[in-house]
Amino acid sequence: MTKIRLALAQVNPTVGDIPGNCDLVLESARRAHRAGARLLSLPEMMIPGYPIEDLALRHSFASACMDATAGLATRLENEGLGDLMVVVGTLSHSGRTDTPVGTPRNEPMNAAWVLSGGQVVARYAKHHLPNYGVFDEYRYFVPGDEPCLVGVDGSEVSLAICEDLWQEGGPVTWAREADADLLLVLNGSPYEEEKGDVRLNLCRRQALEAGCPLAYVNMVGGQDDLVFSGDSMVVDSTGELKARAKQLEPDFLVVDLDTNTRTVSLPEDDAGEAETAIQPRLDDIEQVYLALVIGLRDYVVKNGFKSVILGLSGGIDSALVAAIACDALGAENVVGVSMPSKYSSQHSKDDASDSAERNGLVFRVVPIEPMVVAFTDSLKLSGLAEENLQARVRGVILMGLSNSEGHLVLATGNKTELAVGYSTIYGDAVGGFAPIKDVSKTQVWELARWRNTQAGIRGEVAPIPEASIKKPPSAELRPDQLDSDSLPDYEVLDKVLDAYVEQDRGASHLVESGFDSELVQDIIRMTDAAEYKRRQYPPGTKITLKAFGRDRRLPITNRWREHLR
Repeated sequence: MTKIRLALAQVNPTVGDIPGNCDLVLESARRAHRAGARLLSLPEMMIPGYPIEDLALRHSFASACMDATAGLATRLENEGLGDLMVVVGTLSHSGRTDTPVGTPRNEPMNAAWVLSGGQVVARYAKHHLPNYGVFDEYRYFVPGDEPCLVGVDGSEVSLAICEDLWQEGGPVTWAREADADLLLVLNGSPYEEEKGDVRLNLCRRQALEAGCPLAYVNMVGGQDDLVFSGDSMVVDSTGELKARAKQLEPDFLVVDLDTNTRTVSLPEDDAGEAETAIQPRLDDIEQVYLALVIGLRDYVVKNGFKSVILGLSGGIDSALVAAIACDALGAENVVGVSMPSKYSSQHSKDDASDSAERNGLVFRVVPIEPMVVAFTDSLKLSGLAEENLQARVRGVILMGLSNSEGHLVLATGNKTELAVGYSTIYGDAVGGFAPIKDVSKTQVWELARWRNTQAGIRGEVAPIPEASIKKPPSAELRPDQLDSDSLPDYEVLDKVLDAYVEQDRGASHLVESGFDSELVQDIIRMTDAAEYKRRQYPPGTKITLKAFGRDRRLPITNRWREHLR
């Protein structure tokens, strides 16, 4: 019987931190060696980080990745780890500068290199390049066209990278034709809500197609607006799940492959019993919340910030963002600023203070009325201009404190408001990151209730005031103002926006689906008119199929309008 002990390192690389990412590989290799593994795999684009966008086209960057990856082989050998075969995602290129029009400069490749005995013993280039959603890989890479099989203790391991698993033909077919003993897939697959178990079903189907066990290793952590979900797994040749890593946090899987029978088992401990290696799945709402926490944490930490600052209005959006920020960074690194105007109700001021106390964050109160009066007296503003001025004064305060004290400003707007332009550009839209940018208003309430419930289960103080959850939303920029004065009921609004934004449904289809025609036309008009605002909004964590940004790209200058048939 031939056995291979395989280790999968589910880690969190940082784009551009080539030395730090190499150190993660070495740390993982030491752990795999201690576990008795003969083969270790790390995620797609491990050395450069992912996605690297136009860095892929830079000769100096690709060369640095190649040099570092080759140097890793030497470092592994020098540490006595040369007998461990390490498969690592990296960026490589041909170095050709005379590439034809339409071919990425230097012919970059999304590659996997195999390191063993102090050498690079094999190279593989991703065959299927995704070009949808957040992916533009035809812009950055040239595809590979050859299979890669590596021998480990007399067994054959076939390599694939991410999209190679999602498409028919190519690497999965190559593995079957080569009668491979294992199909090893390196991934950089982002989180999206409500994906269900699509990855597990895919792995099962493709293991059956390849006729061998399949190992899927994915990265974790945040990169700009993306969060990578982990959830690495191993299925046997019949498609049965044998091992599964945690979601949304680093993890390490070790399994034994019997290449004679194409079966997978777990290593036995000293008592001769296999440890449980199938981690439980998280509830959908918990996945969303954790993704928001991780997205914010990694954006702040990886960009070198130490703390964040946000406006605390007493409303549900800022209360939820405050809770997310404290969970991500620690309450001592979160500054909340209440900036009441003459229109701010006492209950909103009290709710803002309550939110700060519940979370334990640093809290300040800066009344804006003197500053607003100075502007209005000088410029003679009234009506909507005066309303927007209040938001812009608040933005100036937050940015001023940011510049003075080094905090990153968080914008607290949600996806529903952003969709219809219910925000003030250069006002509440200011900031460096927008944690709930891709969260609908109705989901904001759902997340707030879930977070408070979790606090209750743990015997902790609920971080979000109940009053903030229950009271009618209001910008409080004029007397007795409510969101419902300007917007439809959020339940209905979010349903229309889901169809229009997420599913690209037209006006006639929406009306045929049962929505009021006047309501549909009002919502579409507001959404179309707000494109220029959305372009200037800060980045924020993607959780849906179609976040505003790379997922949904519309021209700002655009005279097309939806009409009812």
